[in-house]
Amino acid sequence: MSTPASPAPFQATAVGLPPHSRSGGRPALAAVLLGFFTIMVDAMIVNVALPSIGRGFDSGMTGLQWVVDGYTLGFAAFLLSAGAISDRVGARQAFAGGLGLFVVASAVCGMAPDLGVLVAARLVQGVGAAMVVPSSLALLREVFPDPAARARAIALWGVSGSVGSAAGPVAGGLLTVIDWRMIFFVNLPVGAVALALLKRAQPSPRRSVPFDRTGQVAAVAALGGLTYAAIEAGADGFGTARVLVALAVAVVAGVGYVIAQARGRHPMTPLPLLRSRTMSLSVAIGFALNIGFYGMIFLLGLYLQQVHGLSALATGVAFLPMTVLTSFISPVAARLSTRFGARTPVISGQLLMVAGLLAMVAVPAGAPVWLSVVLMMPVVTALVALLLDSVPAERAGVAGGVLNAARQLGGALAVAAFGALVADRAGFVDGLHTSLLIAAETVGVTVLATLSLRPAPRT
Repeated sequence: MSTPASPAPFQATAVGLPPHSRSGGRPALAAVLLGFFTIMVDAMIVNVALPSIGRGFDSGMTGLQWVVDGYTLGFAAFLLSAGAISDRVGARQAFAGGLGLFVVASAVCGMAPDLGVLVAARLVQGVGAAMVVPSSLALLREVFPDPAARARAIALWGVSGSVGSAAGPVAGGLLTVIDWRMIFFVNLPVGAVALALLKRAQPSPRRSVPFDRTGQVAAVAALGGLTYAAIEAGADGFGTARVLVALAVAVVAGVGYVIAQARGRHPMTPLPLLRSRTMSLSVAIGFALNIGFYGMIFLLGLYLQQVHGLSALATGVAFLPMTVLTSFISPVAARLSTRFGARTPVISGQLLMVAGLLAMVAVPAGAPVWLSVVLMMPVVTALVALLLDSVPAERAGVAGGVLNAARQLGGALAVAAFGALVADRAGFVDGLHTSLLIAAETVGVTVLATLSLRPAPRT
């Protein structure tokens, strides 16, 4: 990687992009790739470090659940309106603001004196990440007006995210050997380089885009209340006053959100969009797959260290085959979608995930680690292709936001519910198996729903 003053590695010949991009296009591309890479690394890097964080703060399972879900909750809650905010302030400005917020929050995470500060900073990290994702794509659209150049830039964007996901567990293991706080401090230099590169791009135009304030507040309250109730119920039971209050807040806020979307002039989630069967099914599949995927990562990160006694580094390496395979799935699924339509790879991916989850349930606690490593390789399916076939082009951005918010919510609830099931260390393996069965059953339901969907004509 060159310094911001010398963008030579990002010349058109190096990245396969035609030279006629807007001024500052290549530095902007470099900034976007670095920023998105960092966001995706952070989504995976924490799971390996959880036992070390727990020992550092003398925290139980509930605290560790919040370390993961703080980030996911902020991401899911603000992703719905991040696109509109990006349009209002300009893509470049929104990307810089989101990444800057993410970097500052990372520094606070690394210096956190107690668990409460760490969780609060993780929530802010999630908000920053939510701003980065839609604004990064909007910025690429601006700086690469040529469709061929833009397609290649977006392909590189996807690769950077895949590489970040694959690198996350291994980086977490390596850095935790030094100190678990390093998993947050590493974001600072990378973010600083990305922001320096971004200065060479032109400011983005702003648009007068309405913002659904009522819907945003209701979404935060509903998701926060539901996640809080799920996590705290695992520790105290569903009958405690604070859990009941949290559930009541979630229900009231959820109803308020639906009313705001139905009656609001500029809703974040237009309800007619969800009337499409394919659209609603895509959202359900994304929700279910992340229950299995992120729930499994959370559980196995603890299982490999607490039950098998692996170090943080060895645990990170154990995740490497799964994350590397995931990096190659997207282009393969795209080619399969082109040839057979999106329905086939979607169903195949879900069935493979169900088979993997059920196989892990059958593995006894004394089985060798390599067997668990082989079985934890789920497939990420061509959800975007299925989704975009069902919505008008002008609503693709909103649809993508809804899908990704549903996926983040699935991951957050999986960590909340499954963490409660494995909170008792003596019954960890039984709780692990129960959690994996729940995940397999959830994905199985969406498999049956997908089978009932008529294949869309291919174009």
